[in-house]
Amino acid sequence: MKLTKVVIHRYKSIENEQAFDIDDLVTVFVGMNESGKTALLEAIAKSNYFEDDEKFQFNDTFDYPRKFKKAYDRSEEVEPVITCTYQLSKDFIKSVSETFTINPFNGDYIEITTDYENDYEVTGFDIDKNQIIRRMFSRSKKFLQQYEDSLVDAITVGDIDNIIEASEDDEHKELLKTIRPFYEFGSSEEDTFDQYLIEEFIFPNVPKYLYYSEYYSLPSEIDLNGLEEKKLNEESQKTVKALIELAKIDITELMKSDNFEEYIAELEATSIEISKTVFKYWKTNTNQRIRFIIENRKISEEVIPILHIRVENTTHEITLPLKNRSKGFNWFFSFIVWFSKIQEDKKYDYILLLDEPGINLHASAQADLLAFIEDLSKDHQILFTTHSPFMIDSNNLHRVRTLVETKKGTKVSETLQEKDPKTLFPLQAALGYDIAQNLFISKNNLLVEGPADLLYLTLMSNLLASNEGTGLSNEITIIPVGGLDKVSTFISLLRGSKLNIVCLLDTPKDRKGKSQFEGLITQKIIQENRVLFFHDFLEGSDEADIEDIFDKQDYIKFFNTSFEYKPISLSDLNDNKKRIVDQINEALSIDRYNHYRPAYQLTKDAVNADYFQDNTLERFQEIFNKVNELFKLD
Repeated sequence: MKLTKVVIHRYKSIENEQAFDIDDLVTVFVGMNESGKTALLEAIAKSNYFEDDEKFQFNDTFDYPRKFKKAYDRSEEVEPVITCTYQLSKDFIKSVSETFTINPFNGDYIEITTDYENDYEVTGFDIDKNQIIRRMFSRSKKFLQQYEDSLVDAITVGDIDNIIEASEDDEHKELLKTIRPFYEFGSSEEDTFDQYLIEEFIFPNVPKYLYYSEYYSLPSEIDLNGLEEKKLNEESQKTVKALIELAKIDITELMKSDNFEEYIAELEATSIEISKTVFKYWKTNTNQRIRFIIENRKISEEVIPILHIRVENTTHEITLPLKNRSKGFNWFFSFIVWFSKIQEDKKYDYILLLDEPGINLHASAQADLLAFIEDLSKDHQILFTTHSPFMIDSNNLHRVRTLVETKKGTKVSETLQEKDPKTLFPLQAALGYDIAQNLFISKNNLLVEGPADLLYLTLMSNLLASNEGTGLSNEITIIPVGGLDKVSTFISLLRGSKLNIVCLLDTPKDRKGKSQFEGLITQKIIQENRVLFFHDFLEGSDEADIEDIFDKQDYIKFFNTSFEYKPISLSDLNDNKKRIVDQINEALSIDRYNHYRPAYQLTKDAVNADYFQDNTLERFQEIFNKVNELFKLD
């Protein structure tokens, strides 16, 4: 299952319902200190934490927003805290369908809502008990005639056992036993088949959440006696226990021993294994290794074994306590220890929740950490918080969600519509270098998706202007921003710079692309009439790329001179597909060709107006007239 959406109803600083989508790989929550980033991760973690931990259970005394706590107590109702939406895999749906003889799901998503008593409600499925029973025993009409009503009325496994006991037909007894598991979770409060689906299929496959913060870092000295007797309450104890378990050390046996060499050897062997992962990504300095020393220390007449964790610098040949080395290295090493132990459990899928990862790392080391997170995301969804621009991948700004503290509590945004410059600063900084290298920004900016758009528009503008037509005004700068997802980011981050912006874009191919612009328009970040799509200039069309503005005959002509493919003719194209690029892909039996090459070829050929059909020229003329009009530049 994949987490796709989260709705937090009320939790700590989140006083009003906040809904946001989750990326398939990595989702980044950006906000200032005290903006609610940790509270957000906590709420998600508590919805299905990977172990039984009181700190990761909802408690209305501590978790319900204090402003509304008294009114909540008086209501005597239990409110929901969080609703998580999960996408179901095809294999999962197939497995459930085979067991139930029908597909009980309403789609390929389910929602799980957790309340302040840590009870769950699962929605997204609809079980017809009668239909399932009929389908399971469709070949036994006599059996159905005798038992169908009883099976429908039965609630608990005890009810089924009574039916089995009362049956005098051995064949019928065996058939009844096959459906008995469906009633194992039945009660007077829950529908038995529903609960069977939830307990046997849904809950075992819902990802578990792992929350990790800097407070889980390993200490330099560990009282092993305190670890054995569970006297320690520090968060770092969890990582210490993970280290001991990874080394397969029995604390009870260690406490009885006077010779610690065997245990040190196990710890060091574990450290070497973990260090391979650490130094694959830790590029700052690779001349370090972990050393372990166990000593008996006399404390109040009691001899206590103390584990020392030290870091050796192999260049200078010195060792120092772990706490004396960089906090960044400690965090990285401790996280790998903690996560390596978790990875040994193959029973569940895990989603990682990282609170301010790498906050103490140098900028270049944060880039290494980002690479590590990107690799981890191939196997685990990752959600992390940050306010560092160096922990934001400028190539994936669509993954960012912003958090800002308002008078009405924490606000979470999917589009970057926040007005608070302090909240936006990390994003502006992350995007700044990219923009500085690739874009020249003027007062009037026409945003397009890629360099091919720039070439086509520039060529056709110049061609029309030199043939008594109208091209784009010289006061407009065409800016290719590198993809549809970056268009909305660019608008959001630079809208306060008193720039005039118009978008001229390919029609979005999915819901996310459309919702990005709907959010910008709803938040009044850009006016609806300043977002133009190429299908707007094609009569009767609701889907188009810039390539579709050309007459098909024109586009095929310069496309064929751009590649060494077998030349394409109009008869090769499937008119049932709306976009010419899709028609060409199908004709060539390829996934995608380089869209830039035909644009480059066209500019290289130095064509004139006679090269194009009249409708090509007319469409581009209509585009330039409209854009100039929006900029009020004629």
